[in-house]
Amino acid sequence: MLFRRKQPRFSERMLDPSGYSSKPALVEDRLLQAMLGKRALLVAVLVLAMMLGLAGRYWYLQVPQYQQYVSRSNNNRLRLHALPPSRGLIYDRQGVVLADNRPAYRLEIVPERLDRSMDQLLQDLQQVVDLNATAINSFRQRQRQQSAFSPVVLRYDLNEQEVARVAVERFHMPGVEITPYLTRYYPFASLFTHVLGYVGRISPEDLQQLDMENYRATNYIGKSGVEAFYESMLHGRSGFQQVETNAAGRLVRVIRQQDPSSGGDLHLSLDLQLQRSAALALGDRAGAVVAMIPATGELLALYSAPSYDPNLFINGISSADYRDLLSNPLRPLFNRALQGGYEPGSTFKPFIALIALAQQVVRADEVFVSTGEYQLPNSSRSYRDWKRGGHGRVLLHDGIVQSVNTVFYELARRLGIDNLHDGLQAFGFGAPVGVDLYGELSGVLPSRAWKQARYGQVWFPGETIIAGIGQGYNVVTPLQLVHATAMLASQGQVPTPTLRRPSVMADGPVVVSEDLVLNGHQVQQQSWQLVEQSMIDVVHSTTGTARAIASDQFRMAGKSGTAQVYGRAQGAELVKTEQRNLQDHALFIAYAPVGDTSLGALSARPGIAVAVVVEHGGGGSSAAAPVAKAVIENWLLRP
Repeated sequence: MLFRRKQPRFSERMLDPSGYSSKPALVEDRLLQAMLGKRALLVAVLVLAMMLGLAGRYWYLQVPQYQQYVSRSNNNRLRLHALPPSRGLIYDRQGVVLADNRPAYRLEIVPERLDRSMDQLLQDLQQVVDLNATAINSFRQRQRQQSAFSPVVLRYDLNEQEVARVAVERFHMPGVEITPYLTRYYPFASLFTHVLGYVGRISPEDLQQLDMENYRATNYIGKSGVEAFYESMLHGRSGFQQVETNAAGRLVRVIRQQDPSSGGDLHLSLDLQLQRSAALALGDRAGAVVAMIPATGELLALYSAPSYDPNLFINGISSADYRDLLSNPLRPLFNRALQGGYEPGSTFKPFIALIALAQQVVRADEVFVSTGEYQLPNSSRSYRDWKRGGHGRVLLHDGIVQSVNTVFYELARRLGIDNLHDGLQAFGFGAPVGVDLYGELSGVLPSRAWKQARYGQVWFPGETIIAGIGQGYNVVTPLQLVHATAMLASQGQVPTPTLRRPSVMADGPVVVSEDLVLNGHQVQQQSWQLVEQSMIDVVHSTTGTARAIASDQFRMAGKSGTAQVYGRAQGAELVKTEQRNLQDHALFIAYAPVGDTSLGALSARPGIAVAVVVEHGGGGSSAAAPVAKAVIENWLLRP
């Protein structure tokens, strides 16, 4: 039986043309709507979470991190510009300015304002001012380290003609500026170089040692001498300017300012006239002169020759000038007064006499026989006196006055090297005296232990003999010599040498000792008197080695010395030579006034002690003694 499919009614066909029911479609629609609703809910949750996250971040930045970001904002807007202090001046004891600050002008370039290439501008400026390769290279290094709108220094210390030429041409050269500043200036040029030192540009090595908060605006620092030793006092304290800048970093306005504190002025004990007299007396010879007041330790003169102009170093010395200084055979950069090491020669004899008297190995009335040669027992080696045939029968007094080597050969043998070492050490030899300068040489004061440590060798008796006349391993500086001479003048009561006036020192002079004790023995008054009278007779007696410099206006005590430059074979005669660099070094120590004096009202002037070294000068009495006399006369007889 055949069955026919029932045809849908007309209304059902109209609702569903395919002829099928719409119920499945409705289910699908509901599922789609549910899925879309879930997605919308997820999106809404995500949006809400993001908004909450943004709100939380906003709260975090505005509340916990508020101070940090305010500070960052201010740092972007506000900047501190350091202001350099004015460096303190340096005066001599009479108030004469030895180191000054003078106004100067520097040439600066602001790169962003240029209307031509930098190379073209530099080429054009070379027609106006003196620009060498060193200045240009330094400028390019500074330019790389700064922003385009910041001025970069091209040349320091323009002279008046250069300033005038730049002033005329700068209107045709946008970006070129002339800026005034203060620069160090030494009005007496080479006269005080080795004691004042100089200031120079701050180097990378200096930056590692400096307080950059205080040196942020400073270009110069003391490099040597008192400029370096008293740097913290002379420099002062930097100030600052708080300024507001725009996004490009340009200045908008100054908000507040703290002015810098100028450096303190330094009053030295040095005397301009005395320093000048030392330089004139030395002339063109290499050497050193040091003078001091025994009662206070004030250094009146500290001169080393040859010298150089420190003004060359302030704004950067040229390669040619520095090469000339380095190649000079007389070594002008070398401070002979502080670092020059010399055999003391016969200047040691008064000190050795005091040591021998204190230890009672010699009597004032003991007679020595000088035949011109001295021999140790059981030795064939001869040690010569400077006078052929000797001086005959002499006392200790004569040994100092006539500088008899035989006497001091014998004293050295009796004392032994270790007693000599300990006694001379009490006078300050073998160690820095403690002056307010850097780089002081210690010298050499030999002993058995010193030689063993230095050379790994034993000490020989013959080395003791020559140490008795200030030769062999002995090395002293002119500063040590003047310090020891001042101890002779004041019988051991000498303050530490200083370049700063004691009147402006907080603690005053520092006394080394009240009573000099040598190797456990106190020096008796009669010993001091014997040695002083002997030194007076060196100058004022008819047999004294320095009688040529005796003055009728005052009396001085002195002792000459000669430091052997080259050795000679045993038994060989001393041959005089006209060749300057083969002549012996000449030394002289002195102090005045002593004994009766005709200075009258001027006798109230403080006494003075002087030490002089003239390199390759020959004899101490002929070359160094006149220099000492000129200095002493300038001090005592000055109106």
